[in-house]
Amino acid sequence: MQVRQEIFDTYWRFAAMRQEVFFNKLKNVPPPWTSDPILNTYKFCNAYRVSDRVSQYLIKNVIYDESRNQNEEEVLFRILLFKIFNKIETWEYLENKIGAYITLSNFDLDVYSKILQEAMDLGYVIYTSAYMSCASKEFGYDKKHQNHLALIDKMVIKDRVINPIVKAKNLEEIFHIIEGYPLLGKFMAYQLATDINYSEVINFDENSFTIAGPGAERGINKCFIDIQGKSYADIIHWMTENQEDEFQRLELNFQSLWGRPLQAIDCQNLFCETDKYCRAAFPDLKSNRKKIKAKFTPTPQQIDYFYPPKWDINNQVQETLSKRLPPLEIPVLQHNSQQLSLGLDSLVKTTSEISDNLSKLHKKYKQETQNKKSKACPNAELKESQQLCLF
Repeated sequence: MQVRQEIFDTYWRFAAMRQEVFFNKLKNVPPPWTSDPILNTYKFCNAYRVSDRVSQYLIKNVIYDESRNQNEEEVLFRILLFKIFNKIETWEYLENKIGAYITLSNFDLDVYSKILQEAMDLGYVIYTSAYMSCASKEFGYDKKHQNHLALIDKMVIKDRVINPIVKAKNLEEIFHIIEGYPLLGKFMAYQLATDINYSEVINFDENSFTIAGPGAERGINKCFIDIQGKSYADIIHWMTENQEDEFQRLELNFQSLWGRPLQAIDCQNLFCETDKYCRAAFPDLKSNRKKIKAKFTPTPQQIDYFYPPKWDINNQVQETLSKRLPPLEIPVLQHNSQQLSLGLDSLVKTTSEISDNLSKLHKKYKQETQNKKSKACPNAELKESQQLCLF
């Protein structure tokens, strides 16, 4: 394999910087959480997919919430329904309108469809912008959400897809079961297989199977001049297996997920994020995507991180959380209705106000924080900053 060295190294530096941001935010360190101007300006996913806000909500509130039915079929149904839309506000809107927890017993295609149509009629956006989901009329309905609800009905109720899933022998088999259904595609099937693997329904090694999404393919093409006949999946596996050596080579202090190294799904995602990062850092690199669309805006909700219990890291997570600094004072939403907003202007305005307040708080704490750092260990801090910042 022939790497494009500067970009290849950027992949690893980005991973280290993004994880540095993650832990600084988790510990309530006042912003900015990195000295890198691109990371401070634009929105990027975490180095670990499982630490992203939506994945955390899925794990804590949809999969492992003790108040919910933990029957395997119920868990699978909830995962599929949540991830098809992949939006916290859509899930909460549904439950608010139903007036109860979402379960197989109250799942009704027509009722759920009418609720979501009502939301759209009010101007809400019910799908995430993270995935490009298929919009064909596979099940004969005119609306995209109707066909997706019909897909879930077929998978869970008509086909009882839980049976082949629990009998599967590896993660790749799970992927092929899901891929066999319409409206999903390879990338979405891989994402769903990963999400199901967070639960107790199955338990496979995340590194046993991977595929590259379109963004990851762009990132690989930027990092490598020649992959010498290897597949994109081969490249992702190579990065997963050689991560420790690469971090050491670049003298990067990569903070893992409480001892859990990057998994194949994470290295796949990091190629996508590297592609985005390079649009600003190396704009001369040719690509069909030239700009980063999403700007970074802080959110007021503090996340109490929780990971699949079978990973056995939650005790360490809680120990770290118990030591974090008191949270910054961020204005609380004034109206309960805003908590169910699916993307209206009022929420955008609130987010803007929060960003302004954070900026003011940053100015207040910045000088004090810098003074403390310079007194504590000026040379070490300078060296660390130079290691983690590309510019």
